[in-house]
Amino acid sequence: MVNSVTNLGRSGVFDWMIQRVTAYVLALYTLFMFGFLLTTDVSYASWSGLFDQTWFRIFTLLALLSIGGHAWVGLWTITTDYIKPMGARFIVQALCGLTMFVYLVWGIQILWGL
Repeated sequence: MVNSVTNLGRSGVFDWMIQRVTAYVLALYTLFMFGFLLTTDVSYASWSGLFDQTWFRIFTLLALLSIGGHAWVGLWTITTDYIKPMGARFIVQALCGLTMFVYLVWGIQILWGL
């Protein structure tokens, strides 16, 4: 068991659950997008119309959060397996977390036009 400051008190079961739930959300989002692209004559008007709907913005926000959660668990697992020195592992995990945070804020800004 890894006793790391970046574990945040999570258990393996909790990490497994995050991976599975976020994978389902991302799969549903991907299937919806494929369906939309295959069944719609994609133009600026149709794309804008899709993203103007609040339910789809919320669904997209859920997908963005799911990407962040899924990536964090995966990167945390990889870094704890392959980077043994605690200082180096902390720096890599902090950079990964910061990058995911920036992408999330950027995605929210694009999505909601803040």
